[in-house]
Amino acid sequence: VMLLTLGRFGDIFGRVKMYNLGFAVFTVGSALCSVSPNGATLVGFRIVQGLGSALIFANNNAILTDAFPSNERGRAIGINQVVGIMGSVVGLTIGGVLTQTLGWRSIFWINIPVGGFSTVWAYFRLRELSVQAHIREGVDVLGNLLFAPGVGFVLYGLTFGAFSGWGVYEAVITGIGLILIVLFVYAQTRIVYPMMDLRLFKNRVFSSGIISNLFSSIARGGVTLNLSIFFQGVLLYDAYKAGILMLPYSLAFVAAGPLSGYLSDKYGPTRFVTAGLIVGSVGLALLAFFSYNPSPVYSHLVVGMILSGAGNGMFVAPNIASIMNSVQPTRRGVASGMATLIYNVGSLFSVSLIFVVLATVAPRSELQNLFAGLPVQGDLNSRVFGRGVSMVYGFMGVFNFLALAPLSLRLKR
Repeated sequence: VMLLTLGRFGDIFGRVKMYNLGFAVFTVGSALCSVSPNGATLVGFRIVQGLGSALIFANNNAILTDAFPSNERGRAIGINQVVGIMGSVVGLTIGGVLTQTLGWRSIFWINIPVGGFSTVWAYFRLRELSVQAHIREGVDVLGNLLFAPGVGFVLYGLTFGAFSGWGVYEAVITGIGLILIVLFVYAQTRIVYPMMDLRLFKNRVFSSGIISNLFSSIARGGVTLNLSIFFQGVLLYDAYKAGILMLPYSLAFVAAGPLSGYLSDKYGPTRFVTAGLIVGSVGLALLAFFSYNPSPVYSHLVVGMILSGAGNGMFVAPNIASIMNSVQPTRRGVASGMATLIYNVGSLFSVSLIFVVLATVAPRSELQNLFAGLPVQGDLNSRVFGRGVSMVYGFMGVFNFLALAPLSLRLKR
């Protein structure tokens, strides 16, 4: 919700300042979460954590863009992508061990020394390289008041609509959010110094990259969740074994990212973005085909996971680098925040797609149990889930293929 706002703050007040503040806020939020007396308090402190994360991720790519010349940014963003994925994998593994041995509070304890070290290191090591030519512009108060609640309501409605079923309440909340977003877009055309400069979308490289990122995010955002549902709901493995079996996807993603970023710096991003989407679509098609079988050969699934992961890895770094290279230095924070926001929104749509499709073939109560980590019992349900998972991969493949269409804008003169 706050990504675009905090990216703009980075443009105005300094990206490194916002980035460093993010580590401090995240660390404080983690400490507060670890002493939460009840669920409501925990949710509130998680919001503090989320604000810290938004400060970090809204300015992350912008800082890299400031620090590296245009012919090295693809590689830098690719390496950053690898570090992020490796951190997620290690974090999930350590978090599972800590939860089972020391309880849920321990997953927040570990963030305190890590976050504290990161805060101190970033403060002393990072230097502000951004050009703050527009620091006198000030903050777009109206834009912030419309955008944050608008996106928040939409995300809230989509989340609970997908998980619990759509009703009047979910529809109204989502509708209010959409109205606020429309008002935000209108307001941005009337404000002298808008939070999001809509003129950026006149840039074909920027607009094509953002739109492709949205479609690709819908395709890839729920891949690991769908794999988890397949391994636990169809093959009836526990969560730990399912995580191990999904490693080929993550490893392929990690391997392809830096290489694609490096090559895109030398030969241009378009061919690698295009190839990544095609390879990823083939991988999703194979996963759709092989997951329809309730007793698949694992090596067949590995091929689909590797192609899907490698394709996604090939796409992300060159695409983000091309987006960041296409904007003025004074708008990099907004561009970085927008790219991250689009990925998060697309990922949520992807998760919603999974639940909407699976709800057509399986009871929603079974989906909720599976989402909570409870295995599905019975061969009949396993076959049903297999068909649903296959359908989801089919839809994901379509969205991934649709991400190719906006790239044609880059070829027009």
